[in-house]
Amino acid sequence: MITALLIDDDANLRNGMKSLLERYAPEIKIIGEADSVKTGIETMQLLSPEVVFLDIQLGDGTGFDILEEIANKKGKSTSHIVFITAHEQYAVKAFRFSALDFLLKPVDPEELEKVVVKLKNVLHKNDSYAHIDLLLENIRKKVDNFRRIALSTSDGIHLFEISDIIRCESEDNYTKFYIKNSKPILISKTLKEYEDMLTEHGFERIHQSHLINLSYLKSYIKKDGGYVVMADNSNLPISQRKKERLQELLKTI
Repeated sequence: MITALLIDDDANLRNGMKSLLERYAPEIKIIGEADSVKTGIETMQLLSPEVVFLDIQLGDGTGFDILEEIANKKGKSTSHIVFITAHEQYAVKAFRFSALDFLLKPVDPEELEKVVVKLKNVLHKNDSYAHIDLLLENIRKKVDNFRRIALSTSDGIHLFEISDIIRCESEDNYTKFYIKNSKPILISKTLKEYEDMLTEHGFERIHQSHLINLSYLKSYIKKDGGYVVMADNSNLPISQRKKERLQELLKTI
């Protein structure tokens, strides 16, 4: 069994979440509940659950306040955090860059099942919880242009400077990251998800299988159908429909 704590200031929503977990995730055992920042901190410290389902908006503050206080007292949370939130664009973006799980209200059973599958996998890992630090860093700064990204691999969660990512390559439903001064790492998310996250950081999708950081583009070669040479000396094809877009971008660099 996986021990869990529910923190939400709405008793009806807590009861609804318990019903969903009983039906769709019986391996999750709710060992406690809390309805505020104050009781959330107390209950987390008392029970040390493996997982906390944490609402963002609470009557006396936010779920982030709980994590800040836990970090101040214990160094950091040692529970896996799953945020439950109404659609708040900034918070959801911060979760994605921090590799943290979240559920949107009303909670979809299929999404809950996906999160539980991920939880069962990450509970075995030697997790440093550094991605929670990254989340709090981004929330504190209230910036929209995050500098770092957390990537969750089969052996744990790793933090990288976005500016060090040279390129990303699609491998079915996985994405391989090629990073400066690091070995390539494989992430179990699609390239489309990372395209949505990284485009504003100077990345461009040049092919169905390739997303590149334009800062590391060395050459654009027109012959042989068109391809680019990257700083890691990889030669990557350009799809026909992306050629005009890439040529326009290169004029502005």
